[in-house]
Amino acid sequence: MAPREAVNMWIDRLQSTRADETLKSYRYRLKPFLEWCEKEGIDNLNDLTSRDVFQFDSHRRADGLQVSTLNNQIGTLKQFIQFCERIDAVPAGLPTKVEVPSVDLAERVNDELLSADRAATIRENLHRYERASRRQAMFELLWHTGCRLGGLRALDLGDCFFDESDLERLQHQDDIEGAALDAVEVPFVYFRNRPETPLKNKREGERPVAIDRDVADRVQEYIGVNRVHRPGSNDRQPLFTTEKGDNARVSKSSIRREIYILTQPCRWGRCPHDRDTTNCEALEHGKEARCPSSRSPHPLRTGSITHMRDQGWPPEVVAERVNATPEVIREHYDHPDPIRRMQSRREFLTEDSE
Repeated sequence: MAPREAVNMWIDRLQSTRADETLKSYRYRLKPFLEWCEKEGIDNLNDLTSRDVFQFDSHRRADGLQVSTLNNQIGTLKQFIQFCERIDAVPAGLPTKVEVPSVDLAERVNDELLSADRAATIRENLHRYERASRRQAMFELLWHTGCRLGGLRALDLGDCFFDESDLERLQHQDDIEGAALDAVEVPFVYFRNRPETPLKNKREGERPVAIDRDVADRVQEYIGVNRVHRPGSNDRQPLFTTEKGDNARVSKSSIRREIYILTQPCRWGRCPHDRDTTNCEALEHGKEARCPSSRSPHPLRTGSITHMRDQGWPPEVVAERVNATPEVIREHYDHPDPIRRMQSRREFLTEDSE
């Protein structure tokens, strides 16, 4: 089997369990391998050896890639080769010989993580100056649930369960018996996978996520005061809407831009970078990401997950809440504050002494 043919087969096989953006990232990571195979004349994967994979690894290292990038590319390549072994497209045992470059904790830590202190300041300023705004509701849900940008965008009004009366919808949607509803507590939001708004992990990404009452109240204020009442496609009612465009649902780029704006310190106070706010390019439309302190939704998710762990939440509980595996939580998102983590462990010390 030719390498490119096998990659297409693997990607097609993953269509039902992976989001389109995830599949695009897989193709992107495997592109250098396919180009290398063509250059080396490897047109049949049955001829691929562990020595070839080692030489490809060395080739990519020579390109000056960061260890974290190499880790992602070789890690994806190993997953691909594991699939190829299952369909007899590579020699048996080859995947076990592929060594994925290890990444030290210091190299894994994302310095762009949004800290809990910064998040608290943003929440306070939003509640004071932009109460009931779409921005406030977005930030509250992103920070409190640790959801991905795509999950936030996918929410409909019907996915919000703020009061007991809303639970009747749950009974209709999930075939839950009436008696069982007595045990369900509100408020919570329900992330659902739908064709128009797929979640990263498709059906496996569907989950209800409990939220605090104050978070629910702020989202409800947005719905009652500033939400633009426009029906979406297929008669869906998006939670976050826009006045412009053919689609009532806010776009991913708009959500990303809103978060960049919210995380610019000068929006609430002075600039920490000694820039002139009268002509700073980061304050121009579409250039918000050029502020050194601005953050995209992903560092916000990282900060949210880290905050949960700092509060003592077990990795398994956090994983279910944010739709990730405990291993991924520990490896990619768990960047602890040593002092806060020590404080979160004190309760276990107290229990042991008792």
